[in-house]
Amino acid sequence: MAAPITMIKKHEPTKAELQQQKLEDLQSLLAENDEALNQILKIVGELNDMGVLEAANSMLQAKEQIAKIALGQVTREPVTNMINNLMSAAGALTSLDPETTTKLVNSLTSGLDEGNKHLENPKKVGIFDLMKVLQDPDINRAIGFGIYFLKGMGQGLKED
Repeated sequence: MAAPITMIKKHEPTKAELQQQKLEDLQSLLAENDEALNQILKIVGELNDMGVLEAANSMLQAKEQIAKIALGQVTREPVTNMINNLMSAAGALTSLDPETTTKLVNSLTSGLDEGNKHLENPKKVGIFDLMKVLQDPDINRAIGFGIYFLKGMGQGLKED
């Protein structure tokens, strides 16, 4: 009978064996993807011919100065005002009902179309024309909306 196994010897590859295995893996990967590598090398060659690689390298060398300039530009008052306004506008837009906003934008488009049609007609609008159009339900609805819009805006502008 054979002697029982009391110790298992695990094979630990040497550093040279690991490097050899990595080289073999890389060689097989290169052989499998030769077309893709050729395309990448063509692209890099074109970028080099155009001077893009040199520009990118220069930007990497000057990254601290570029960051300083960019930070200086972003912290200017007009830029910070713009960022604050965008954030305020985004906050206001999130509080609006999307259906109402869609309806308002569609109404605005229809109004612009009708306004453009009127511009083609050289006839002046007189006082009696204004009195007569107030009876039109569409115009009356728009004027009422405008009046109450202005009232709400005025209430919002009121100082406490």
